[in-house]
Amino acid sequence: MLDSLSIHNIVLIDKLNIGFVGGLSALTGETGAGKSILLDSLGLALGARGDAGLVRHGSEKGQVIAAFNLSLDHPSFEILAQNDIDHDGEMILKRVQNADGRSKSFINDQLVSTRLLKQVGELLIEIHGQHDNRALADSSTYISLLDSFAGLTIAAKKIGKLWDVWQAAKIKVAQHEENLRKAQADEDYTRHVLAELEQLQPSSQEEQALADERAILQASEKVAQDVINAIKFLNKDGGVERRINSAMSALEKNDANIEELVKPSVDALDRALVEIQEAHMQISELSHNLEFDPARLDDVEERLFALRGAARKHGVMVDELPELLEKFRATIASLEGDQARADELYKAMNEAQVDFEKTAKIQSQKRQAAAKILQAAVTSELPPLKLEQAKFYCIVNSHGVANASRSGFDNVSFEVMTNPGTQAGPLMKVASGGELARIMLSLKVSLADKGSAPTLVFDEIDTGVGGAVAEAIGSRLARLGQQVQVITVTHSPQVASAADRQFVISKSANADERMVTNVQLLSEDERHEEIARMLAGAVVSDEARAAAQKLLNV
Repeated sequence: MLDSLSIHNIVLIDKLNIGFVGGLSALTGETGAGKSILLDSLGLALGARGDAGLVRHGSEKGQVIAAFNLSLDHPSFEILAQNDIDHDGEMILKRVQNADGRSKSFINDQLVSTRLLKQVGELLIEIHGQHDNRALADSSTYISLLDSFAGLTIAAKKIGKLWDVWQAAKIKVAQHEENLRKAQADEDYTRHVLAELEQLQPSSQEEQALADERAILQASEKVAQDVINAIKFLNKDGGVERRINSAMSALEKNDANIEELVKPSVDALDRALVEIQEAHMQISELSHNLEFDPARLDDVEERLFALRGAARKHGVMVDELPELLEKFRATIASLEGDQARADELYKAMNEAQVDFEKTAKIQSQKRQAAAKILQAAVTSELPPLKLEQAKFYCIVNSHGVANASRSGFDNVSFEVMTNPGTQAGPLMKVASGGELARIMLSLKVSLADKGSAPTLVFDEIDTGVGGAVAEAIGSRLARLGQQVQVITVTHSPQVASAADRQFVISKSANADERMVTNVQLLSEDERHEEIARMLAGAVVSDEARAAAQKLLNV
């Protein structure tokens, strides 16, 4: 419930701190005292649209803080957890409105979007009045109200989860079918390309190796002839070795006395002979290695042409052809396994649909039965509220699986017939503002603590009625206050007297001669006088005080 409301610099409010408790609290006061300002401030804290006009004249900004006391299982804490907002069991909503029109929203002192503030605020407080029945305006909420009344909320969540599973399975089937369709459309081409690449059998780094070999082969014919010529020159006239040997023999025949003199020449010739023999061996080996093979050159060039042609055809580099081959192999393997995968997906989808339909059918039957009970409960509350000719209808339309949704097979509508002989129609179109407020009260009383925010605010729903009808409204608000926290803004003494606590809202000049709005919690004596004023008007008579005492003793 709402624990406290703190307002600074909003319109006529300078600084205001109000503490609330459970039960029914009444806010009373003269017209224009600031009751609407109080509700506008509360709405601002709950995420309503900001307005620079709300900031008190002369102030740079206004601020509203609403603190709540909630059970730890309240759904608003789940939203906080989803948005990484710490709470420790506390819930404090804060809105800062700047005079330039900008505003900032906070939850537990953490900056949040206004959208998130509003999402949380809608779970904490509902505001109902002749011109503000948001809970009835959104027909999509009717089904959740009925589920809450019938104790079907948990089952409704299960249906939502089963729906999500079914829809996810349908998406997977559709995606698989689309992928399969595309793959099958290209299957002939894929198999043709795969056959070509399988025959080609490209390997990594093959292009460079072939290019190097081709370069050598292309040069080998000319080089081989040069080597042959070199060998001929070495072997001409018996060969260089023979002539060196002859020269060495001629020198070695000289007299031993000059042996030391010719030795350097003989040694030099001997070294030259060794080098010549080494050169001869190297040239012979080169001749063998450079043996020209025209057939091999043709093979290499043909292979290079095939590889590069395939690369151009598929828009890849030659070294990427092995990867492309594996890709086409995988595509064909996938095609061959697609039917088994399709069978699995279809089975999962059908099982999910069966689970959803079974649960939704049971839920629909329970909703049909609960709708009759809710319809009778709300209708029975209407006569004391001066709606004795009206009838409330809770209609469950079941459409079956073809038009199913996350909530199951059903749509729920609230209709009303306000006068005998007229046709029932949608609640928001047929009922007037005052009728809507009283029907909402009847609905909330019937729902009691089910399907409701922990705090309900009723804004002058007693307008235009008095006497027994106002007393009936007051008694029903009091009954409702036994289940949830109820705050009502009222001009009716009958409604105010039914409250557990009463606040009076007034307007006065402060030390700066500026008008400010004040809120005062009344004592029992002060409350007696306030209700007497509400009965009598400007001049409070003894008769009014006696009537006030009678109301308070009821």
